[in-house]
Amino acid sequence: MIDLWTVLQREFVYIWYYFEVQFKQIFLYWVLGMLIGSFISVFAKNHIHDAFAGMNNKKWGVFGIIPACILGIASPLCMYGTIPIAASFRKQGMREDWLASFMMASILLNPQLIIYSAALGITALLVRIVSCFFCGIAAGLLVFFFYREKEFFDFKGFSERESHDTDPNPMMRYIKNLGRNIRATGPYFLAGILLSALFQRYVPQDMMVHVFGGNQAWGILMAATIGVPLYACGGGTIPLLQSWLMEGMSMGSASAFMITGPATKITNLGALKIVMGWKRFLIYILFVMLFSLLSGMIANLM
Repeated sequence: MIDLWTVLQREFVYIWYYFEVQFKQIFLYWVLGMLIGSFISVFAKNHIHDAFAGMNNKKWGVFGIIPACILGIASPLCMYGTIPIAASFRKQGMREDWLASFMMASILLNPQLIIYSAALGITALLVRIVSCFFCGIAAGLLVFFFYREKEFFDFKGFSERESHDTDPNPMMRYIKNLGRNIRATGPYFLAGILLSALFQRYVPQDMMVHVFGGNQAWGILMAATIGVPLYACGGGTIPLLQSWLMEGMSMGSASAFMITGPATKITNLGALKIVMGWKRFLIYILFVMLFSLLSGMIANLM
């Protein structure tokens, strides 16, 4: 009779095997993402935000949501860093539809996450970039059409946060930012790989295909729903998505997960609730769920 210790050793070997395989597949993308993300944060962040502020003098009307969305994706800041920046833009008279597009895109995607997502393959990477871009556009359009004559955001009490990148030596600024980046993303990255290994060991592949495969709207809805509690850090979800896609998850389900995950991340929701109020906050949640379902169905059709 096999004793418990032997069983545990065997299971550890299996889980370590899955962990090691996926770690080797994703580690390079994680490192590249941090190197490039920290570089943008230290040397390009101010240029990106200055470019957005400079839009205030342009007469682009609603079409300004397009560059606003692109700059939101390019911004390396998290939502708690983006809101004070947006608050300062609003004080300068920035249009609310442009701010909505910038903030929505900034929530969903950043340069570091783009590099991470390359580990999922070119198709998933393109789906993520395109769906996040159009989600930012849709957010700007909705604010334009329904809140043109009234304020959508309430930025009272928000001011720009003090920058940590203050070392006079540019290389030291970069190294310190990189260190903070490693501390912030490393635990989630390793936890994501561990969760992925556990899924691969204990969740049957045919179950994944049944729940998330095919073109069924149910699979997309399920993926959109589990994106809410599972998402903590972009890098931490890449191992899960990679293993799910390999086991039969449809691209539409992956697209829905990639929208609802960052859009409903707990820290992001806390910040957005403050600047939106309950009514507009609930509208935001509804918008995210509906857009994720729509983007998922379109991805499956294509």
